[in-house]
Amino acid sequence: MAQPDKRDRKVKILATVGPASRSPEMLEKLFHAGADAFRVNMSHGDHATHAETIANIRALEAKVKRPITVLCDLQGPKLRVGTFREGRAVIRHSGHFTLDRNPEPGDETRVCLPHPELFGILQKGQRLLIDDGKLRLRVIRAEADSILCSAEVGGVISDRKGVNVPDAVVPVPALTEKDRRDLAFAVEHMADWIALSFVQRPEDVAEARRLMGGQGALMAKIEKPAAISRLEEIIELSDGIMVARGDLGVELNPEEVPPLQKRIVESARRQGKPVVVATQMLESMIEAPTPTRAEVSDVANAVYDGADAVMLSAETAAGAWPEEAVAIMNRIAVQVESDPGYGARVHFIETLPDPTTSDALAQACASIAQTLPIAGIIVFTGSGSTARRVARERPGVPMLVLTPSERTARKVGLLWGAHAVATKDIGSFEEMIAKGKRMALRHDFGVAGSKLVALAGVPFGTPGATNLLHVVTLVGDELKRHQAAD
Repeated sequence: MAQPDKRDRKVKILATVGPASRSPEMLEKLFHAGADAFRVNMSHGDHATHAETIANIRALEAKVKRPITVLCDLQGPKLRVGTFREGRAVIRHSGHFTLDRNPEPGDETRVCLPHPELFGILQKGQRLLIDDGKLRLRVIRAEADSILCSAEVGGVISDRKGVNVPDAVVPVPALTEKDRRDLAFAVEHMADWIALSFVQRPEDVAEARRLMGGQGALMAKIEKPAAISRLEEIIELSDGIMVARGDLGVELNPEEVPPLQKRIVESARRQGKPVVVATQMLESMIEAPTPTRAEVSDVANAVYDGADAVMLSAETAAGAWPEEAVAIMNRIAVQVESDPGYGARVHFIETLPDPTTSDALAQACASIAQTLPIAGIIVFTGSGSTARRVARERPGVPMLVLTPSERTARKVGLLWGAHAVATKDIGSFEEMIAKGKRMALRHDFGVAGSKLVALAGVPFGTPGATNLLHVVTLVGDELKRHQAAD
């Protein structure tokens, strides 16, 4: 009997967990509304709270008998100004304002900038953005102990407001001491993905991967303009990419973000790495039960671009309508993917295969699915690499990923079109075909007479040995003829 757990879409939904959604009851509601993965934001809360949240997700996973992806998102370094004598001050528009190393409380003319590393890198003409870009300063003169600025946009500034430096590579490591503790926590609690903030260079990714020790998958958040100049290298070193539009929108002009989003999605897809589009997708639903038309179009455009996943932040973490936000995002994705023009749009990005057997077979799967009435693609994989190569081709049919590894099943939860199942390993070609047919019936990937493409590697259990493609036809009675549990 088919299990009613297969999504009616290929793009995945990543929902952030917070005070509004961390209870077992709400997590279950979000899952049934369409959430495929949950994001634990390490910027807020303590480890005890996060441990309870992850335990609740794992309990839900056991209850619904489906692998559920957990992503732990590291905070990254935060640059902030110091304090003010009265808690706040007003920077006059077009006036001068100084950032210095004097720890005394500030006023309307100056404030401490407790980040000595910034004083050596800033140059005349570069920008400093304060409080998410609400205040904009331009450097007039940068010295060893003070930075004199002109206020292009003045206004109220208060204690410890954030500072963004969009025009320079900031000599600050992507991992603070807090991030290192949080990363160790995420590894200990078997997070499936760890998202790295403040990535500026490939070395940032390499350091995080070293600390992960081979546990979990690493997602680089593209939120700093400095990362764009080395985007291809960063993608190559990462397991996945997040288009973190919040900080990108602060440090870039608003009109620069949409084309950059498309460029990042395209680059990640070309390299076959899952890509998540995040921040403010249904922002108004933090307070309202329905989104704006512009927000609906924003989500739809990300789906049309072929993003692997779309993410909800405060909408599900702290909003008044978390379940509704997931449900509406699900409906948008289903509607877009049922558009007759969706296939052509999602293939607008050409993903040429690498000269490898696995890539050639992955491309062949997509081609066969386009030529024959194929119900789905069955991928046998240990690490998830084969599934990733198939997803890269954006085939027109869903993909059933069968793996002996529970961790791999969870990891591919952010992969476009993948429906992962952790199941016993196979040892022969005959066993592969028989099991593939049974699992296809069990998970609603076809009925009697349906054709499916099976992709695997021989000898079985050998990583990176994808070399077998087989088209099978379901008889329909495979489950009745097999009593043993898979």
